[in-house]
Amino acid sequence: MQQAFDQHIKSHFPFLLEQKVLVATSGGLDSMVLTDLCLKSNLDIGLAHCNFKLRDKESDAEEAFILEYAKTHSLAVFSKQFDTTHIAESSKISIQMAARQLRYNFFDTLSKTHQFESLLTAHHADDNLETFFINLNRGSGIDGLLGIPKINQNIIRPLLPFTRDQIYNYAKKNHIEWCDDSSNASLKYTRNALRHQLIPELKTIFPTIIEALHNTQSNLEASQDLLKNHITDIEKRVVQFSNSNGTHYSVEQLKLLNPLRSYIFPLFGKFGFTDLDELCNLIDAQSGKQIHSKTHTILKDRAVLILTPKDVSNAHFFLTINDIKSGIKLDKFGVFLNFREDIKLGDSSKNTLFLDYDKLQLPLTLRSWTAGDFFYPSGMSGKKKLSKYFKDEKLSLIQKSKVLLLCSNDDVVWVVGMRPDARFLATSKTKHILNVNVVHATD
Repeated sequence: MQQAFDQHIKSHFPFLLEQKVLVATSGGLDSMVLTDLCLKSNLDIGLAHCNFKLRDKESDAEEAFILEYAKTHSLAVFSKQFDTTHIAESSKISIQMAARQLRYNFFDTLSKTHQFESLLTAHHADDNLETFFINLNRGSGIDGLLGIPKINQNIIRPLLPFTRDQIYNYAKKNHIEWCDDSSNASLKYTRNALRHQLIPELKTIFPTIIEALHNTQSNLEASQDLLKNHITDIEKRVVQFSNSNGTHYSVEQLKLLNPLRSYIFPLFGKFGFTDLDELCNLIDAQSGKQIHSKTHTILKDRAVLILTPKDVSNAHFFLTINDIKSGIKLDKFGVFLNFREDIKLGDSSKNTLFLDYDKLQLPLTLRSWTAGDFFYPSGMSGKKKLSKYFKDEKLSLIQKSKVLLLCSNDDVVWVVGMRPDARFLATSKTKHILNVNVVHATD
């Protein structure tokens, strides 16, 4: 196995031979074999261990085992204890999810602090088989059926070609010690149930199932590459606009895709949307209809579907505009503002304003709206709260979150791209005219 491992590193991860590498080490069979293989391959490694305090003395014994192993082999070791149960409860997530987040956040911090260029984990071929069935049950597309990736950013999984039996036999032959995790025997976890019940039966019926899965996934990878190239071409047709704040898909162009259902999943499945009926129905839904995944929202807005990350928020945006003689480009918001002094009064529109320069107090500010903001909308009588104005305009939550205000001191001059404040508009008596033009994502 050592020879096969060395050849695998040279063929697929030769950069590891020149890097400083962090090995995620639980103390279990898989990670201890990985550590031993790395040492015998002369990789420059350090060890990282997480004590999640979930199994009392057993968790502490694993940590002590790792620390002693590192000392014996003169390896740098980094170990951290977590109150995982409390963190999971306070975050309202599962123990498994909390442990995963804590683990990879810890590894990321270590990599940045100590200049580790790659992180190695001990996932192997049997883990990949289990992951295949877990993703199959979730209704996954090709990405999920491909299983565990060999490389994911700086995370490398060099044991994926090797089975659990190969790893166990190597450990026994080389007298490698490890700690047994008692929780691995519990069938309340889906992965353990697969490992102890389904997979052994499958191997009895199909002795070469792991090799067959490897061949199947290789074929799927080829199909995935073909599909990705085609979808990239399709996205050029259906995407009207895209930046970090959102992506606009043309409903008209989406309806031209035939068959539509075959394209919907590769277009939107990568954002967590898996219900094809829900996606197809959204295309013909009334404006304002929304659907949600864990990470994104899609809003039907007249002739477009607007895909927005859920972590996008403009709630605290504030920018001081000191120089009104040049344009301002805000890629995050899909907005470009251009200022210029003008000698001729024109007609204001939602995207172009003619302001009375002498009524403005510089510097101007561009900011998000807040509850309690009001303005004197042109074409209306008196003042109006922005919250009421947005309600009358039937803006969705996503649309309201993207609204920016151009202000003079505390006064709203313009609800950008929508309606100006009547108090600052230029008239025929205005001596100094400031022309403001906006190019917005929705234009």
